[in-house]
Amino acid sequence: MLAPRSAIEEWKSYWFLPIAGALGYATSVIFVYALGPFIEPIEQEFGWSRQQISFGITIASFTNALLCVPIGMLVDKIGPRKVGLAGILFMGAAFALLGTATGSWSNWVMLWFVVAFAVLWIQATVWTSAVTSRFHHSRGFALAITLSGASLSATIFPLIATWIITNYDWRTGFMAMGIGWAAIVFPCLFFFFRSAKDKPKGQTQTDAVNPASLTGLTIKEGLRSSALYKLLLAGGFFAFTAIGIVVHFVPILTSYGTTRVEAASIASLIGIFSIIGRLGTGFLLDRFPGFIVGGCAFLIPIAACALMLIDGTNTLYQMLAAAIFGLTLGSEVDVIAYLAAKYFGLKNFGALYGALVGALTMGTAFGPLAAGAVFDNYGSYEVFLMLTAVLMGISAVALFTLGTTPTAEEHEQQKPIAPSEKGVAGENI
Repeated sequence: MLAPRSAIEEWKSYWFLPIAGALGYATSVIFVYALGPFIEPIEQEFGWSRQQISFGITIASFTNALLCVPIGMLVDKIGPRKVGLAGILFMGAAFALLGTATGSWSNWVMLWFVVAFAVLWIQATVWTSAVTSRFHHSRGFALAITLSGASLSATIFPLIATWIITNYDWRTGFMAMGIGWAAIVFPCLFFFFRSAKDKPKGQTQTDAVNPASLTGLTIKEGLRSSALYKLLLAGGFFAFTAIGIVVHFVPILTSYGTTRVEAASIASLIGIFSIIGRLGTGFLLDRFPGFIVGGCAFLIPIAACALMLIDGTNTLYQMLAAAIFGLTLGSEVDVIAYLAAKYFGLKNFGALYGALVGALTMGTAFGPLAAGAVFDNYGSYEVFLMLTAVLMGISAVALFTLGTTPTAEEHEQQKPIAPSEKGVAGENI
């Protein structure tokens, strides 16, 4: 099967893949974006601090960060389909089990280790690996569609969780969301999620891409690339602050006197504008230098922090801040995935991008924990908002300086041709 020669051909052939991937990616972050509405009910029932409750995200994300590279290598070896299908079932069951918490701290920690195991199998590497294998001409926009799954999560999960908790209880919320969401997503992935490495039913293995034909850096070359460390810095700092803000956004608003229901409604703007921001970022990535698009996107949240610090009780400011955070939320994953494919190539994309996912998940692991600790110690989130503005600026600078780094294609062109390759080239002329 010949590779599509234009963006239109790519979408005609594989339009369903980014959509299926989006549902999968939404599942991978359900434990992050749905937790906010559960914080106060759990705090009231068990008497735990918000830092203790948020520690669950730290457990899941930190474990995921440690094992991102091995999972990425597994995706490179067997393809993302098998890994993703298993992960959806694991995650649905693990999230539902959070509703069985007994009030014992050790029990809460154990349940989150179960979530941590499930998250490993549905990390961003699974979904982006499939999409980058099928899309080249429209890769930025295809990745934006796929990673909009997080925007979908940020939009609907706080509202669904708040409704279930208000009408039933928080335990029912965990169980209903975990089982119900997995029941929706698994059939979609089963029928529509296949990468170039996954053998389609009824076709021969030669119809799939041969991994040996993929170009790009070796793992050793990737580890020596300055791009890897700039992307690690940018992604880690951005995720630390952005996820910390989003997980605690409902509590941030209620700390200013906003009711829980109104806060959840305002927080849903983050998800809505995140979809707009992701699609816009993907559109721009296909047309302008990725490091410039990414650097600009990482600067935007500083304005949202300023609005909340000026007057966090102002409803208009709250809505504007939610919209601004939304425009950038998740763009770190879009930008990092796009730039990873550009600077590292596809030969070892799973492993090298897995390292970057590790940085993103480390940020996710400690951002909500830090935000909760700041509130517990200062009685407000203002210090964390100021920290967010500073780290966002550092992340943007790291991306702006990527322009001097050779891309994977430029790296391949600079390699000396081996004698055996020269002979083959001569025969082909």
